[in-house]
Amino acid sequence: MSVPHDADGAHAHDRRTVLSGVLFGAGIAASIIDLFVFHLGLQWHHFYDLSTTQVALAADGVFHAVGWFVTVWGLFLLADVRRRTEVSWSRWVGAVVVGVGGFQLLDGVLNHKILGIHQIRFGVDLLVYDVVWIGTAVVALAVGLVVLRRARPARAGAAGTA
Repeated sequence: MSVPHDADGAHAHDRRTVLSGVLFGAGIAASIIDLFVFHLGLQWHHFYDLSTTQVALAADGVFHAVGWFVTVWGLFLLADVRRRTEVSWSRWVGAVVVGVGGFQLLDGVLNHKILGIHQIRFGVDLLVYDVVWIGTAVVALAVGLVVLRRARPARAGAAGTA
């Protein structure tokens, strides 16, 4: 069975809305939560802490640029969706929260634990920091996924088909 063109277009707009939110959320998590708060404000770590301070600061600069690129990319996708159709703001907000949680989880597990390129802090017992960092990431990811699921658009042609 083929999908009607307008339903296909609505599905594509929904995917772009969700991608926009995920990119925006991941960019905000990287550029504001992680970089501004932990790298610059608290100065607890850098993106790459396995070398000199100069290398760490250069890595932070690249991380900062990529984070803002992802944030702006998400906003451009959102503008494109808004130009084409009505935005499902509940879907977008859910996707933003998924992006924040997904980034924090990836950072906490991959960068902190598997690769070990930096930790949340140095010279302290990491267990509490890791539990809070990874735990809040999992909670944000779960909340975002619940919001996305509840705000999911009805499937066209789902009722009355066998």
